[in-house]
Amino acid sequence: MVLMTLLAQVASVAQDSIMSLTEVTAESMNVWELAVKGGWIMIVLALLSIIGVYIFFERFSTLRNALKRNPLFMERIHDNIKDDDMKSASNYCRSENTPLSRIIEKGIKSFAFSASSIRETIDNSANLEIANLEKGLPILSTIAAVAPMIGFLGTVTGMVRAFWEMANAGNNIDVSLLSGGIYEAMITTVGGLVVGIIAIFAYNYLVTMVDKVQNDMEAEIISFMEIVREKKEVL
Repeated sequence: MVLMTLLAQVASVAQDSIMSLTEVTAESMNVWELAVKGGWIMIVLALLSIIGVYIFFERFSTLRNALKRNPLFMERIHDNIKDDDMKSASNYCRSENTPLSRIIEKGIKSFAFSASSIRETIDNSANLEIANLEKGLPILSTIAAVAPMIGFLGTVTGMVRAFWEMANAGNNIDVSLLSGGIYEAMITTVGGLVVGIIAIFAYNYLVTMVDKVQNDMEAEIISFMEIVREKKEVL
């Protein structure tokens, strides 16, 4: 009976707090004031969001540069190899300084070996380049998974605070007395979900860009291996 009464009081307080939060939002829409009411959990979520934003824009810039293609790159490599000018081909790759050019440069440097050995060298180099492009993505994925959980942690701590203040208030339960805990419980949940949702979209977008770079690399590597086989047959 006591438990039912307590739950009824909590439900009533929660409903009043939700209405109060709605009124505050409708009147002012002051995001900063709402965030402050979320307590220390919001500081953690803010730090995670800053890290996530930094990783996204840093990786986005790197991947966008990696996606830029010089349509004459393989044609010039083909001409240099055809003329046995490996030094010029290697220097040209170095001047381009892209993931693809670094991979092709490794292949050119191992041109004296068999085609299978060249392919193995290129594949190893490509794996390293892809790994470099994926730097930071595991952290972004972790933020996407952890942020909602941290938000739910804030919900639990906020409700514990509300129960604690309710227990200390005795029969003099006041909405204003408990609103702090209820605010914290609701706002941290919203904050965690917002950070997590944005992070997972950002992560998937960057993964898509990495896949596009990888596919472009594979197409160019196939073209390079055709050049290698053509030259090996002539020799």
